Amino acid sequence: MNDNYFCRVCGLLQTQLPWGESGTEPTFDICDCCGVEFGYEDSSLYGIRKMREKWIQAGGKWFNEKLKPKNWNLERQIENIPLIYR
Repeated sequence: MNDNYFCRVCGLLQTQLPWGESGTEPTFDICDCCGVEFGYEDSSLYGIRKMREKWIQAGGKWFNEKLKPKNWNLERQIENIPLIYR
């Protein structure tokens, strides 16, 4: 799977490229898991790390709780974050 399909903050697999085919054109969609707006809070490594820290400190709660899988595991999902965004 292409790393560009994963949320830079939480590692959730997205159905569409959050930053477009080029990786430089954000969709401004919202991640169902961490609630990041692609192109806003995740536009810099500093912003990504701050958003992730804030999300984890809040318990890793899902932004859209009704879409949370029953067997969801925060630690496993975070492993999906592309290395350049950790």
